[in-house]
Amino acid sequence: MRQESSKPAQRTLAHLFGWIGEHVRGFYGAIGAFLTLGLVATVATLFLFAGTAEMIEEGTTESLDGSLLLWLNTFATPRLDGLALEVTALGSGLVTLVITCVASLILWHTRHRYSAALLWIALIGGIALNVVLKSIFNRARPDLFEWRTPHAGQSSYPSGHSMGAMVVYATLMYLVSRLEPSRLIRVLTVLLFSGIILSVGISRMYLGVHYPSDVLGGYLVGFAWASTCALGIEAVRYFRARRPQVRKEEGDLEHGLLDDTDREELGSEPAPASDGH
Repeated sequence: MRQESSKPAQRTLAHLFGWIGEHVRGFYGAIGAFLTLGLVATVATLFLFAGTAEMIEEGTTESLDGSLLLWLNTFATPRLDGLALEVTALGSGLVTLVITCVASLILWHTRHRYSAALLWIALIGGIALNVVLKSIFNRARPDLFEWRTPHAGQSSYPSGHSMGAMVVYATLMYLVSRLEPSRLIRVLTVLLFSGIILSVGISRMYLGVHYPSDVLGGYLVGFAWASTCALGIEAVRYFRARRPQVRKEEGDLEHGLLDDTDREELGSEPAPASDGH
């Protein structure tokens, strides 16, 4: 008897794909519809920290935010200052852009073209989301002590570095975990990227340019958008019957969260038969 693919998240994803399949024609239309719904869901994540945003406006979080920043400030040393500047750069727009370029070139060369495209969608969408959210909340940056970085632009909420790190490194984490056969490499990748994401957030607070609530807001929205983009490869798998060339353009599509039984149960999008290549 087949083990249930029917973990709640998997079943929800399968039904979502089934619904898109019934209402949207074409391969790219279906993928675009999924990403659009994911973007809407990411924006809806605002409701998860809308309460936090309201508390920020009312000053409720000011005491806790300020206390944590001042506590971090007690560990300040010139050596830590230099280290924090190096770490925080890992979440900057330039560094995440370079990493995306390198990773996408490798993915494209190894016949993972949709994975490369989704990585770019994650980066560009994350930047756009951050700009919009900063303009909406327009929160002033902390001024509890002198900043340890020469420049910090725009508003404080949510943290752009924290959000950028979450979007790019979490998406890469998923792709590497999915494509790498070695369990050791997968575990090390998860630990490395998780460490980078966490360290970038801490560095922004240590440098004095973000409150803890800024970092949390960046993490929440970044994770929601990264999850959507990472799951985009599942949409590619599900709708690959609509575009026969997909198997030549994207390798390793035979295994994923959803199996062919899910398609049969939902009565839609059967997987294409293997041609032996």
